[in-house]
Amino acid sequence: MTTLTKNPPARSSQRPARPGKVRRGISRIGDLRIALLFIAPAMVGFVAFYLVPTLRGIYLSFTEYSILGEPEWIGVKNYTAIFGDELFWNAMGVTVQYVALNIGFQTAIALGLALLMHRVAKSTFIRGALLLPFLVANVIVALLWFWMLDYQLGIVNEVISWLGLPRIAFFGSEQWAIPTIAFVNVWRHMGYTALLIFAGLQSIPNHVYEVASLDGASPTRTFWSITMPLLRPVLALVLVVTVIGSFQVFDTVAVTTNGGPVNASRVIQMYIYQKAFGESDFGYASALSVILFVILALVAFIQMKFLKGNESDLD
Repeated sequence: MTTLTKNPPARSSQRPARPGKVRRGISRIGDLRIALLFIAPAMVGFVAFYLVPTLRGIYLSFTEYSILGEPEWIGVKNYTAIFGDELFWNAMGVTVQYVALNIGFQTAIALGLALLMHRVAKSTFIRGALLLPFLVANVIVALLWFWMLDYQLGIVNEVISWLGLPRIAFFGSEQWAIPTIAFVNVWRHMGYTALLIFAGLQSIPNHVYEVASLDGASPTRTFWSITMPLLRPVLALVLVVTVIGSFQVFDTVAVTTNGGPVNASRVIQMYIYQKAFGESDFGYASALSVILFVILALVAFIQMKFLKGNESDLD
């Protein structure tokens, strides 16, 4: 008589999930939901006020559109017209001139102020006072300097006249309009830029300066061999932010000169505004905006690439 032997049940190749892993998975899903809940308001604002207008602006740049009618698709005609537009090239030239003056003086002065705050002025009150001009609305700052630099009644021209020098039409002269606007914005933004650079200075370890001092390095040599290389990532960020902001200057020009005299201060943002709301040519203005966006993206990429903003000598 043969006996039947039962084969043992085959073991499953899949191991049962451990309770700890299940709990961790559930916890991560819960954390993700909470994170999305906090991100949702900002995401809605980004989509409604940035993404959708940007996509619509790109679409309108290929159309002929005034606010009173429907957009009419015309392809790349707006872009081809821009390259032959002398006013566009004049506006770009004026904007580049303004950016060069604004960034050059603002960065140099802000760097000097940051070094003074780092080495000499350690008072919180002084650091806060440097930020006060930045806290005032740009329109108010522009009006303030517009009155102070007025040709007839401005206090600056009164002092110049008292010294026996000829009065200067700061906002009414083709020669002085852009330098004056650049000066106004340098005065407003230099404190904020200085605080950004000052934060970068504080991230440099003190022992680096101590070693340089023991080696007999002079303050000038220490600045160029230690401070500037270690400050490069912060300076790259500051330059990207300030250059982009300078290309978008509008309110100071609108309040003081309105693009005059004779287009001497008509920057690209003013030209876009005049095309859109002055001539109701929103398609052409959208094409100008797209070109400005591409230029700013290229400028930011080149700056970060050549300044190596994502690298640090401390690594």
